[in-house]
Amino acid sequence: MVKLKETNLDGVKAMARTLLFTDIHKTSLSPIVVQHPFTSSGFNMVMINGEPKCVDITADSEALHQWRKMVCEQIDSSKSAFEIYMMTNKPYGMTFLKYAAHHLSKQDFSQILADAWIRSENPNNDPNLSQSKLLSMFQSAEPRHLMSQDELHALDELDATVTVYRGVTSFNAQNVKALSWTLDRSVAEWFATRFDEDGTVYQAQIDKAHIYAYFDGRNESEIIVDPKYLMDITEAEMMDNAFDISM
Repeated sequence: MVKLKETNLDGVKAMARTLLFTDIHKTSLSPIVVQHPFTSSGFNMVMINGEPKCVDITADSEALHQWRKMVCEQIDSSKSAFEIYMMTNKPYGMTFLKYAAHHLSKQDFSQILADAWIRSENPNNDPNLSQSKLLSMFQSAEPRHLMSQDELHALDELDATVTVYRGVTSFNAQNVKALSWTLDRSVAEWFATRFDEDGTVYQAQIDKAHIYAYFDGRNESEIIVDPKYLMDITEAEMMDNAFDISM
């Protein structure tokens, strides 16, 4: 997937401009909330007659034109692919990476993948990326750029076979065999019971050879696995140990 030694920044910019000119999708909360790679709200600041004004870009075609012009200028002036990526709306981070991948060096690809995965609320269910595509991204990444030194060390110290946990609710109960699991049962329990849900915690075994990343940036002891190698998946008993996601 990733072959370049150096990022083709012009290619990333061209791709980003294409995403910018996709349609803005309205929601039941529009214009306050919209869906678009570069904005989560219809209300944006644009320059009108030389003065900044907050306008609804979903209702005013000239305001939409001015907003896109402003974002284009920001894209064109960016010094790195990561800088452009950080301009995107969080739910579209993985989508940005999907289309930018063939323009990126392995280092940039890996660093953006780690950040986009962690920033996303539910990357396992991203409608723009199949599970096989997500897995291929992690298989293509460079571990030393994907993880911090502490995370690399923690992954290296794992046993040959690892016990992992996953908490699901009614929202994602059909996605037990996902990429994202945790080494901490209390974290899985938090995910199973958040939003006042009475969810389920699953326990499984997996060989270390099929673990592609360990992330602890959110204190979740998250590991990324190849789901087809999960073994002995069973329901685990709740421990009622509180886990503070804000730690």
